[in-house]
Amino acid sequence: MTRENVLIIAVKKANETEHHFETSLDELQSLSHTAGGKVQKVVTQNRIQIHPVTYVGEGKVEEINVFIDEYDIDLVIANDELSPAQLRNLNDHFGLRVIDRSQLILDIFAARAKTKEGQLQVELAQLEYMLPRLHGMGLVLSRLGGGIGTRGPGETKLESDQRHIRRRIDDIKRRLKDVVKQREQYRKRRKINQVFQIAIIGYTNAGKSTIFNRLTDESALEEDLLFATLDPLTRKINLPSGFECLMTDTVGFLQDLPTSLIASFKSTLEEVAEADLLLHVVDASNEGYEQQQATVLSILKELDAHQLPTLTVYNKHDLLEDGFFPSLHPNIVMSAYSENDRTALLHKIETLMKDAWEPYFISLNPDEGRALNELDMQSIVTKKIYNEETNQYDLEGFISPTHPLQNRVKEQIDTDD
Repeated sequence: MTRENVLIIAVKKANETEHHFETSLDELQSLSHTAGGKVQKVVTQNRIQIHPVTYVGEGKVEEINVFIDEYDIDLVIANDELSPAQLRNLNDHFGLRVIDRSQLILDIFAARAKTKEGQLQVELAQLEYMLPRLHGMGLVLSRLGGGIGTRGPGETKLESDQRHIRRRIDDIKRRLKDVVKQREQYRKRRKINQVFQIAIIGYTNAGKSTIFNRLTDESALEEDLLFATLDPLTRKINLPSGFECLMTDTVGFLQDLPTSLIASFKSTLEEVAEADLLLHVVDASNEGYEQQQATVLSILKELDAHQLPTLTVYNKHDLLEDGFFPSLHPNIVMSAYSENDRTALLHKIETLMKDAWEPYFISLNPDEGRALNELDMQSIVTKKIYNEETNQYDLEGFISPTHPLQNRVKEQIDTDD
């Protein structure tokens, strides 16, 4: 693959910490690599605030022009979201493609969306992002030959008039409404059937898909690239007791994720909000892991999912130095590649469920096959024996406080009393 030569420009604002600025720059370089670019030069500037006309100061613009020639740059990427005026002015100054962090992320999503729903969501986010910026992109779009920042809707749509784009946005929203309805019906059916749902969440590239694949014997994409997983994937898993539940792998989070993208993927991210348990996977070997886990917690709050029971999985234990102290609880420190660690993770999940659920003891007649089967499938059965004296099955285990069979369990307890 021929990589485009990229120059990154970034402004460190007065109210921004050095750590946040450095991690955002590192991420932007990783994003550029994921999109197919080769970062040749990074130009930074300290400013009280971003220049309203040219993002960086005018002197820095001239300096960047020199670097563009020196490094044979194909594309300039800004670390912050550019206004339509800034985009237009930088395009005029540099005479080549200029995109910002948001457009780069949208471009990666466009390349990675495989399902029809994912593709529609990305196109919607791109069109809504680009609509106010059409005028600023016109000059460069007229001579586009493809490349980073051009995937998705395509130049013909973007060069069309705004009415056409608004019609397309309305059309996509209508089609996505139908998809959302189908997803809601599916979720309702799972709730009615009392299916326990686990959602794997975390910062992008934390190792979510590796854990998911090895727990479910799935072959979802595993790559050392940001956003290797985009479309959510749900599979059945069995806990050590035999209890069957559903596990969903989700798109990775990122600091400064475009608002339009979160809005467009809301129906997908609702899978997270509907889960019974979240596995928050953290790359414990990453120096900035605390900032990353804080970003995930912040996005969970946006999704109104921050109150859900959560197990923090500190992954990549095999890459850790001594002296690692987890900051979130409950937690488990593990390596996705260790079978023993994965088994320990399943036991930990089951322990958390037992702690949150209620213990039960119930005796059922042999002809009560449906209730027996429901308890087998929808509760954690710790003991099950056939009592020859009573001609009944005696079961012990743990069950959700909201499960319909709770009434049956309580009835028997009251009768025994």
